[in-house]
Amino acid sequence: MHSQQDPPLRFTVEAVDRETAARAGRFVTPHGEVETPAFMPVGTLATVKGLTIDQLQSARVQMVLANTYHLALRPGAEVVAQLGGLHRFMAWPKPILTDSGGFQVFSLAKLTKLNDTGVVFRSHLDGSPLELTPERAVEIQELLGADLIMCLDECPPHGLDRDRIRQAVDRTTAWAERCRRAQRRGDQALLGIVQGGTDPELRQRSAEALVGLDFPAYAVGGLSVGESPTEMYTTLDVTVPHLPAGKLRYLMGVGRPEDLVEAVCRGIDLFDCVMPTRNGRNAMAFTSAGTLRLRNRQYQLDERPLDERCACVVCERHTRAYIRHLFLVNEMLGAILVSWHNVAYYQQLLRELREAVRAGEGGEFRRLQLARWAGNS
Repeated sequence: MHSQQDPPLRFTVEAVDRETAARAGRFVTPHGEVETPAFMPVGTLATVKGLTIDQLQSARVQMVLANTYHLALRPGAEVVAQLGGLHRFMAWPKPILTDSGGFQVFSLAKLTKLNDTGVVFRSHLDGSPLELTPERAVEIQELLGADLIMCLDECPPHGLDRDRIRQAVDRTTAWAERCRRAQRRGDQALLGIVQGGTDPELRQRSAEALVGLDFPAYAVGGLSVGESPTEMYTTLDVTVPHLPAGKLRYLMGVGRPEDLVEAVCRGIDLFDCVMPTRNGRNAMAFTSAGTLRLRNRQYQLDERPLDERCACVVCERHTRAYIRHLFLVNEMLGAILVSWHNVAYYQQLLRELREAVRAGEGGEFRRLQLARWAGNS
């Protein structure tokens, strides 16, 4: 049971791979523990699109992510707080992470005005202003009540000039200090976010400044924003060594199954991405043998499950032919089933990778799995 004296996040590295920088561990929060490496489905508006809580639990999801910016607009953080906080509001009993709204500074750039004070959004719904400062971002997340909360950061798009990226790094550090000072609740772990584009020196500058603020865990942001996979991996190679070995490392907004495997082998512990559900709604299934585009005619008479190595409910019950039919007749069940499978598959992939790391075979797992995907591409 969590007591007042417990830190809001206790992370333990339990095994380190013999060949790579992969590690297996666990962290404990007020709403339970999570085995790492772990993947969080994205529940932007306090729901993982199309899936019930029971479906998430059957997929063995350990933790979900929700979004500060979107929940601040609808229904409002104060409303969620009055209804008992995010866990009670969405009936999810396990850990939750809320992002700070920093990614929306990037993704909704045309609707933002940014300066050292913070960012003002024109709501993508009705154009009304929403001001997000470091202090307000923390306040909103304290009202929502997630277990892990994020500092407000500036996420620069790929390809900006170096001076502009350095400005984003320094603003992110200044905002992190303000978030640290603004925090009031003792039962939430606040994470600092390392920025710096693909510039090794700026990544080091950002990491060292944030480590100096002694956060309970650290995130790597500003990747999967237009750079190539190779650039992402190289950036992780030069960033992760500057983060404390004994603290949780979270790579934000990534990604494809191969990206998860490569990032774990570079020392990352936690991930989130919309791909399992977004692609699921668009008839793309992720499997241990690669991706399936289920609208394709080749699946019309295919009686196999989506993935013969997957033990999820969808693969136990339904054929590729049936699921293809659902998409062709615009039945909403198709999107639900493939989203459900994809979320379960991501959980299975990281579970298998955890087990491989515990056995000291993370490097071998990476070789075999990448070869399996490549052989079926």
